[in-house]
Amino acid sequence: MSQQNNKAALWALSSIPLIMTLGNSMLIPVLPAIRKQLSITSFQSSLLITVYSVMAIILIPLAGYLSDRFGRKKIIIPALIVTAVGGAICGAASMLMAHPYGLLVGGRIVQGIGAAGAMPIVIPLVGDLFKSEEQVSGGLGLIETSNTFGKVLSPILGSLIAWLSWYAPFLSIPVFCAISILLVAVQVKPPRKEETPVPFHEFVHTLGKLFRKQGRWLYVVFASGGLAMFMLFAFLIYLSDTLEEQFHLKGIGKGFVLAVPLALLCTASYLTGKIIGESKARMKWMITGGFVLSAIALFFTMTAQGLVFRIALLSVSGVGIGAALPALDALITEGVEKEERGTVTSLYSSLRFVGVALGPPVASLLAARGSEQLFWTLAGASLLSAVLVLFGIQSGAKPAPRNRRNRQVVQRAGKALQ
Repeated sequence: MSQQNNKAALWALSSIPLIMTLGNSMLIPVLPAIRKQLSITSFQSSLLITVYSVMAIILIPLAGYLSDRFGRKKIIIPALIVTAVGGAICGAASMLMAHPYGLLVGGRIVQGIGAAGAMPIVIPLVGDLFKSEEQVSGGLGLIETSNTFGKVLSPILGSLIAWLSWYAPFLSIPVFCAISILLVAVQVKPPRKEETPVPFHEFVHTLGKLFRKQGRWLYVVFASGGLAMFMLFAFLIYLSDTLEEQFHLKGIGKGFVLAVPLALLCTASYLTGKIIGESKARMKWMITGGFVLSAIALFFTMTAQGLVFRIALLSVSGVGIGAALPALDALITEGVEKEERGTVTSLYSSLRFVGVALGPPVASLLAARGSEQLFWTLAGASLLSAVLVLFGIQSGAKPAPRNRRNRQVVQRAGKALQ
């Protein structure tokens, strides 16, 4: 496959993280409208985010294993179709039923099943398309940029589409997926597989050995990544509700306000990636400092008065989270042998979804008792992450050597899980 064709395939694949991010995050500014329209509680509306994420948590490893056995493209396209069906179920239920909440939850479950088989498979497929490390890194950079752009765009686009109708964001999902399906079907031509998939029992055994040897610091990274996403989605849910209930800000204006902390988070992530290089010590201190900064900002948010001051503090918290996340990603990349990275990063991706799943319902339950409880919890989670990283990660630690057979097994298992 020519270099030009690979670039076209890469641009087609970059549509997937954008759509998957929009499919979840663009509902955040719409949740208050859904809650009022259906006469449901804040907790019930938050479950529309949670069930999507729960399915991703459960099915990402399985989807990765199936993609290694049957082929990446053979999993991605059906997964996008399933995602589109989930959005169509939600949209149709909203238009045709007087009480559609049950089917909305069901449709979001279907959409989450599709998402588990789409975005995670993009990463190893980029590795399949390119041979050199530089090309792969550049390709993954474009994928991450697309994902980041989706985070910033989602509150603006979600608010804009919801201006047509509160259920219009659900109906937009099949349209977005159809575009991505067409791009992937036409532009992406993966190379033929040359390796035999690793047997599942052998994969489980090798994975167990990996975590027995390096589990301590890996668990810290996993926990910190999950807590970071928990804090992010919790304060976004809080901010979305507060903008409408206290400041009576709706529509596209609300979307732009929600995008402010996300834009600063993305900027911090980009700059952090430039700063940390390959220094594990720098990664460790960037993570610790980012979480401490976030904790301080979240602590002062509980007493903040006025919209501008709250947005400023939550933006500072976003900067802290944005500084920590790429350093956590890089710590896994640099701290784990190349043959193991696929396995570890895939599990890390799944566990980050735990934070995404818990953030909305916890925020809804705690905010109902007062914002102080919510922000004490979030500030505590941020400080806990800082302490875990400070004492649980040795920046000079190196992975233990392994024999050649184990490296081959882990390499193949990693590709399966990705």
